[in-house]
Amino acid sequence: MEPFCGGLAVTLGLLPQTALLNDINPHLINFYRCLKEGLVLEGVRFENKESAYYANRVRFNKLLHAAKGDTKDAAALFYYLNRTGYNGLCRFNQGGGFNVPFGTYSRINYQYDFSEYQDVFEKWEFTDIYFNQIPLRDDDFVYADPPYDVEFRQYSKDGFGWEEQVKTAEWLSKHMGPVVLSNQATKRILRLYADLGYHLIKLNAPRRISCTGDRTPAPEVLAIRNLNV
Repeated sequence: MEPFCGGLAVTLGLLPQTALLNDINPHLINFYRCLKEGLVLEGVRFENKESAYYANRVRFNKLLHAAKGDTKDAAALFYYLNRTGYNGLCRFNQGGGFNVPFGTYSRINYQYDFSEYQDVFEKWEFTDIYFNQIPLRDDDFVYADPPYDVEFRQYSKDGFGWEEQVKTAEWLSKHMGPVVLSNQATKRILRLYADLGYHLIKLNAPRRISCTGDRTPAPEVLAIRNLNV
């Protein structure tokens, strides 16, 4: 189970038979639900051009404002904007509008047929609720990768600040099943997780922050509970 499923890297790597996958970003979840139904984009050709990007960004935001963010058209545009926008960033303003600028990629290989995911996603459930509303069973294995503890946190229109970091750690500290929680190894994150009784593992192969173009290595930590390591 992933309460912050994001790009699905862990679940697609493990390929469990069943999974509960959640993310607060409803546009991401709409895209995954469309993939589950066998998304094929017919008669569509995306362009890695600034004029096309901003025109499609306007189209996407118009769909959102018209309460049509759960459609196949919205899923297609969300995919395009994330592939073409700056540095792979997903960002929304306080009004809920997608506001990432055009990217600087020399070449993008767009995908139009996603039917290969239909069988993989068949028994996976996708939700877009607040993380601590997810119904956990006592024996569920949880991998949680919340937004990094960094200044940027406007992944969804409501953001994800320190209060949400604390709530996430406290919520999972009460779970009876195995938990793996990952984050940037900031001093306050390390202190929070240690105080709640997590076993901490600092990673030697950190990923890099990409939301601002800063490629400085960001040391990570795994916080583990109810799991022999």
